[in-house]
Amino acid sequence: MSDSPSTVVLCGASGYIGRYLRRYYDDRGIRVRTVGRGTSSDATWSDHRSLVDVLDGSDLVVNLAGRSVSCRYNKTNADEIMSSRIQTTAHLGRALADVKTTPELWVNASTGTIYRDSRDRPMDERSGDIGSGFSVEVARAWERELFDADVAVRKVALRMSIVLGAGGGAINPIIDLARVGLGGKMGDGGQKFSWVHVADVARALDHLYDQTDISGPVNVATPFPVTNEQMMQQVRSALGRSHGLPTPAWLLQFGARVIRTEAELVLKSRWVDPQVLTGSGFEFRYPKLRSALANIASETPRGLLPVALG
Repeated sequence: MSDSPSTVVLCGASGYIGRYLRRYYDDRGIRVRTVGRGTSSDATWSDHRSLVDVLDGSDLVVNLAGRSVSCRYNKTNADEIMSSRIQTTAHLGRALADVKTTPELWVNASTGTIYRDSRDRPMDERSGDIGSGFSVEVARAWERELFDADVAVRKVALRMSIVLGAGGGAINPIIDLARVGLGGKMGDGGQKFSWVHVADVARALDHLYDQTDISGPVNVATPFPVTNEQMMQQVRSALGRSHGLPTPAWLLQFGARVIRTEAELVLKSRWVDPQVLTGSGFEFRYPKLRSALANIASETPRGLLPVALG
């Protein structure tokens, strides 16, 4: 078994997952170096030398950088979504080529949305069908930039499903809907909802660092997805709400335009199978949604929660 990393480079540490990982590593006494756009980071994307210095001698690089996809996919936003992922990954590849001591592992964020809309079978890393559309093209370009980088570093593309946890991220708007009485199914409610607790994202990174034979795409989702209707029912139950009005697809389309996002984020059926993780012995702390929601509810304040609009 490998030792834990002593130095981790976090790129995109200001987002929900990045902030969680920063605390996770700090609490374990692991040194964290950050890469971002602001002066508070240890290196910036525009300064190649600082990027090389921060990466040199690190053990693990985790790149989460990229503009939020919770927005309307107009040309300006679409260009930013694509470029923010491709350019930062390219910067890392060029910088890693110049370091004296390379890290053991480079993990680059990707997304389970790379697979097609699926209600008939789960999508694993080996046999999953790649989908079509803008979100899929972003994911494919993102992963291609990672794996084409000419550096002798083990690489993993983290195909994450919807990440849930207290304090922000994807769960806040769902909680708000339930609290205002709109916690029923979305659309027909039959679309699969693949998810993972943020604590298990951090633990999966530990597992991937330790399992030195794993490289390539890795799905990060529990083995127990639910339908949208089941998910909303369990959210209501965790919050002590017995009823919730459903939201038909046409209303979701309208509402998405109002809050400047895309209805695809809740209407697409994502059925992501974590075959690489489970096949290599990884055990989820929160395999079932009910226990994950109980944890989240216990750490979530009353009232409406802040939601970032696109």
